[in-house]
Amino acid sequence: MSSSDRPVVEIVGLGPAGPEYVSRHTLDRIEAHRHRWLRTSVHPSAVVVGDAVTFDELYESADSFDDVYSSIVERLVAAAREHGEILYAVPGSPLILERTVRELLDDQRIRCVLNPAIGFLEMAWARLGIDPIEESVTLVDGHTFATSAAGVEGPMLVAHCHANWVLSEIKLSAEDTIDASNDDSNVVILHHLGLPDEQVISVRWSELDRTIEADHLTSIYIPALEVPVGSELVSFHRLARTLRERCPWDREQTHRSLVTYLLEETHEVVDAILGLDPEDPTTDEHLAEELGDLLYQIEFHAAIAEEQGRFTMGDVARGINDKLVRRHPHVFGGESDADLVASWDSIKRAEKQAKGISDGPFDGIPSSSGSLAYAAAVLKKAAKAGVPIEVAPLPADIDLELGELLLAVVAECRRRNLDPEVVLREVTNVRRRIAETPDT
Repeated sequence: MSSSDRPVVEIVGLGPAGPEYVSRHTLDRIEAHRHRWLRTSVHPSAVVVGDAVTFDELYESADSFDDVYSSIVERLVAAAREHGEILYAVPGSPLILERTVRELLDDQRIRCVLNPAIGFLEMAWARLGIDPIEESVTLVDGHTFATSAAGVEGPMLVAHCHANWVLSEIKLSAEDTIDASNDDSNVVILHHLGLPDEQVISVRWSELDRTIEADHLTSIYIPALEVPVGSELVSFHRLARTLRERCPWDREQTHRSLVTYLLEETHEVVDAILGLDPEDPTTDEHLAEELGDLLYQIEFHAAIAEEQGRFTMGDVARGINDKLVRRHPHVFGGESDADLVASWDSIKRAEKQAKGISDGPFDGIPSSSGSLAYAAAVLKKAAKAGVPIEVAPLPADIDLELGELLLAVVAECRRRNLDPEVVLREVTNVRRRIAETPDT
């Protein structure tokens, strides 16, 4: 289908504040359409669109912003196909922090007509009295501040500060980069610009999330940070890529060749943890050093994958962040602690089904783990699945401590020229196969 044959979504922006900031051209384009859609009615100039379908209910019912945006795009495409041409109105400027607009522009099922509009940026520059080009201001999304602001040394304008919890996360992300004793270490809150209750307030970092009730018309301006956010991690990230590019040994490594080193570093971290002494600060230094060695292994694998175009360290961090949020609805979703176990299991099952992974009673046990840990995991999963593996109990009056008994078993394996790792793994696998086989 040629572009001229595709249904049309015409996009307009409603400006940064009230109707007085909506252009005559935008009003004319709104008037030209019978079928109108509005991303949200929660905007001071939404009234100019008149009779329109909104997506406000999606923000209450969807599990994530990604779900909201994808649902909006699908509904708009369906509406465009039905009517041939529709209007879609968004707050501010269509090209500033409008994920749905970006997704619509990339969607080959429709043709987009994009109209310019005044965004909140022009209002912010006017209130701050700065030229963003001369000042080299970096624009940052408040939702991704910890990563987007990493390494930024100059001033920043941070948008999407629509709730006090977003401001709290920004404050926590920057806490290591500011001098709490410095009265000049301030941040500027820009709230409801262009409206009668407009506020432009310079506050100390400690008061960032306590000064106003933030909403979708809130942003902040950071004149400077003492140290860039996440500067150490950014430097470390760059170092890992430099070594991969320039060190002959690093260049030759593969995911598989690094397995031995990954295991070694993991064991050394465990040793450092077991060696922690509250009375000896040097043991903390040793653990920090070993954790650094392990972190380099993770960066190394990410560097190899990035080089191959498969995934990046950002994907790794984003993936574990999303997984932890998803698996902790009692923290982020309002569930009670009492629902924790059932919720955890159901979430993991849903994740496996989404990836097409089977959900057998013993799935998810690392096959490369030591045989002792492997046996413990198999017994635990068997009991949890209601298919307990029968193991003869030890005599109640046994004299030896269990640790001593395990050591004695290892010694006996040596006397018989048997590898205890192999012996335990083989018998565990036999019992596992029996447990997995239904009665016939």
